Amino acid sequence: MTDKSGADQSGTDKPRAGQPSAELTIRPLDAGDRAGWDSLWQGYLTFYESAVPDEVTQTTWARLIDANEEPNGFCAVDAAGRLVGIVHYLFHRSTWTTTCYCYLEDLFTDPQARGLGAGRALIEAVYAAAAQKGATRVYWNTQHFNTRARVLYDQVATLSPFIQYRYSRPKR
Repeated sequence: MTDKSGADQSGTDKPRAGQPSAELTIRPLDAGDRAGWDSLWQGYLTFYESAVPDEVTQTTWARLIDANEEPNGFCAVDAAGRLVGIVHYLFHRSTWTTTCYCYLEDLFTDPQARGLGAGRALIEAVYAAAAQKGATRVYWNTQHFNTRARVLYDQVATLSPFIQYRYSRPKR
């Protein structure tokens, strides 16, 4: 049996998230995670001094738990069963490869749970899902001031020299 990420759930070939602390389990998000996900999602938005309309949050959640939709998501769960971290990712084609790339869109860990290895384990879970899908690159963005996360990112990936530009369509 496979989950939304395509990982085998029979316990034999499931991609591992790396080696999180013994108190953590990394697994795909499921419908029962909504309350914990909401708390972490709002923490993530607050960290980046952002907000999205409720409709966006509702749509994002619905997509995360729909096996036929993207983005995909994993969560880090502590020994008490509490969600302490989330990651969202999606796959897309590229003109630079015949395979696909994986964009790690959102990563957040509860500030009280930092240092347990949840961030690293969530990134490694995305790496495993990307490898299973045949993606040749996993990439993400962060803001320059996110220094604590950047320490981890410098350990698990290579800093790109690219600068991101954006255009947002004017609201009507």
